[in-house]
Amino acid sequence: MNVAVIGASNKPQRYSYMAVLLLKEQGHAVYPVHPKIREIEGIAVYPAIKEIKEPVDTVTLYVNAAISDSIGKAIFAKEPKRIIFNPGAENPALEHQARERGIDTINACTLVMLKTGQF
Repeated sequence: MNVAVIGASNKPQRYSYMAVLLLKEQGHAVYPVHPKIREIEGIAVYPAIKEIKEPVDTVTLYVNAAISDSIGKAIFAKEPKRIIFNPGAENPALEHQARERGIDTINACTLVMLKTGQF
């Protein structure tokens, strides 16, 4: 599965960093997104979701609502099948817009989903 991690971090204590590594470890193609970071543990980081050339199956958000609102159109342009709103990244308006487009939305922790086989 191709997974875009919006708000990826290169700081090991951050959940988005842990998610990038666990997604890769579990065999997913992971596409970290952050405008200022270029690499996380050898994985190329994209400055914006629109720069990802491959299709994106899942978007997992680690940014606040103000940021996700500002990139909502770019997220929808990738036509993901699902968007995961991690704790702290909840955005009811974006979630509603996604559902209107037929995109599944989940308010959950990507790490918990991966570790419990629910991803």
